[in-house]
Amino acid sequence: RWPRRCRGPSCGGSWKCGDGVVRCNQVPAPGHPDLRPAHPGCFLFHRLDEEVAMSTADVWVGLDLGTQSVRALAVTADGTVAGSGSRKLTGRRDGPRHEQDPDDWWHAVAAASRDALREVPPAAVRGVAVDATSGTVLLVDFAGTALTAGLMYDDTRAAAEVDRVNDVGAAVWQELGYQRMQPAWALPKLLWLLREHADLVPRARLAHQSDLVTSRLAGAPVATDLSNALKTGADLVDESWPQDVFDALGVPAHVLPPLVRPGTEIGTVCAAAAEETGLPTGTPIVAGATDGCAAQLGAGVLRAGSWNSVLGTTLVLKGVSRDLVRDPSGAVYSHKAPNGDWL
Repeated sequence: RWPRRCRGPSCGGSWKCGDGVVRCNQVPAPGHPDLRPAHPGCFLFHRLDEEVAMSTADVWVGLDLGTQSVRALAVTADGTVAGSGSRKLTGRRDGPRHEQDPDDWWHAVAAASRDALREVPPAAVRGVAVDATSGTVLLVDFAGTALTAGLMYDDTRAAAEVDRVNDVGAAVWQELGYQRMQPAWALPKLLWLLREHADLVPRARLAHQSDLVTSRLAGAPVATDLSNALKTGADLVDESWPQDVFDALGVPAHVLPPLVRPGTEIGTVCAAAAEETGLPTGTPIVAGATDGCAAQLGAGVLRAGSWNSVLGTTLVLKGVSRDLVRDPSGAVYSHKAPNGDWL
C-alpha cells in the first residue's frame, strides 16, 4: 500500500526507511510508472508529483542560541520539519563570571544551518530569524566583529552598576512595569563593558547575542529587536532608547543600535554568510526575539488571555495581554509582540 508516510528527516525530509523493513529492488512499482522508491533500497513508494510539491514548498529557517547548544530548524508553513541541525557550545564560568566566545556562536550556527538545509532546495528558503538568550551582550566594532567576549545572561560582574542604573532610570523602569533592573540584566553589563574596555568605546557598538549572528548573516551591523533590547533599557512603549537616561549614564549615542519590532525584515543574507551557512544569498533576515518569547510564539500562544510555560535551564511562565502589565513587585516584565500586544 502506498504512499506510506513517516516522520523521519531523511529522503527529502518526510520519508524514512527504518531498520528491519522489507526492502525492494530499487525499481518502479509494478504497473505504476508514476511511482518510484522513496529513496534507494527503500520499499516505500510515493508519487513523483508529491515529491515535486515537497521540494518546492516554502521553508523558513529558525536559528536558536541557547546556553549549551545552537539549534537550526527548517520548517514549512504547515509545520513540517524539512531539516534540522545542532552544535554544542561551551562557556567559561568562574564565580560571577560567565562568558562565551562569539566566534563559537557563529561557527556553531553555520554548521547547524548547513545540516538543516542539506535536503532543502535553495529556491524554497523564504527567510531566516534568530532567537537567543536574554541579557547576553558584547561589544562589536562598526563592521559587526566582536571586540569582547559575550557576557552571558547570568553573568553578574556588573552588580555594582545596578544602583546607579536604577536611580537614573527609575521613572522609565516604573513606566515599563518592571520597576527596577537586576544585576544580570544587559544595561548594567553594558556600563561594565564600557568601563572595563574604555579604549574600545570610540569604535564600539552594543550587540546582543542574536545581533552578532544577524550582523554576520547580513555582512554588516543591523537593527536589534525590542525583545532583546528590553533588558538593555529600551522604552518599549515609545520603541526607542530613552536618550536622557543613557546620556546621564554616560553611554554614547553611537553605541546603541537602531530598534525594530520582532518580525521586521532587517537585511538579507550576504554571499560570504551564504557560503558558510547554506542559506541562499539574498534570503530575508527577520528580526527575532529572546529565546523565551520565541518559545512562546512557537507554541502558538498568540491571543490575549492565552498562557504557556517553558521548562529548560530555567522555568518561564508567559502570557499575552492587550495592555502592558505593571507589577509593583517588579517580578513580571512585558515584551512587545510583533503586532503591538504584550507578552
